[in-house]
Amino acid sequence: MIEVRDIKRFYQVGDQEVRALDGVSFKIEKGEYVSLMGPSGSGKSTLLHCLGLLDRPSEGHYLIEGRDTVTLNEEEQARTRREKIGFVFQFFHLVSYLTAFENVELPLTLSGLPAAQRRERVEAALTRIGLEQRMDHVPDQLSGGQRQRVAIARAIVTDPTVLLADEPTGNLDRRSGDEVIALLEELNASGITLVVVTHDMDLGGRARRRLRLADGLVVSDESGPA
Repeated sequence: MIEVRDIKRFYQVGDQEVRALDGVSFKIEKGEYVSLMGPSGSGKSTLLHCLGLLDRPSEGHYLIEGRDTVTLNEEEQARTRREKIGFVFQFFHLVSYLTAFENVELPLTLSGLPAAQRRERVEAALTRIGLEQRMDHVPDQLSGGQRQRVAIARAIVTDPTVLLADEPTGNLDRRSGDEVIALLEELNASGITLVVVTHDMDLGGRARRRLRLADGLVVSDESGPA
């Protein structure tokens, strides 16, 4: 499903080279539930951006379903990102003046899907996450947990094969966070590959497989109960 081969990502800050990723390799099979953990500056956010095709590695290879994404041009990367990857972010990134329906519809609009098919898929996604009664509400009319649910619906409306969640509970209270994680785990149980980036050891420990990063390297890869 996902294969990372010796990925390196270097940045130039003034006259200093920052090695955010310094040779990361691993595979993630279809349907796995994986957490990426590590302290601030460990490289986990940079790795997430590479996995989501939001950034290109300086060196190495990143394969999705056997295809090396580093060989793709920008248009091909954008299409792969749109069709195969869903994103859930800590701060939701919803458009404030759009309704829940319109926010979830956005990626489908960009893909050129006809209006009738868009409506069907958006309504199905919002029903799946339990917000079918909030379709016409804008973000300011929703709680934090509801906003994150809308963000999850937007992430899954394109029927991606992998869902990347970046600190998905970091901006929520404990109850709302537990509800969001339960929803993500339910989606994983339905077959979506789930990768959660977090510094929260309790959250990361829920994953069936846990990768820990430090100084741009994977320092442990554990499976089974935390």
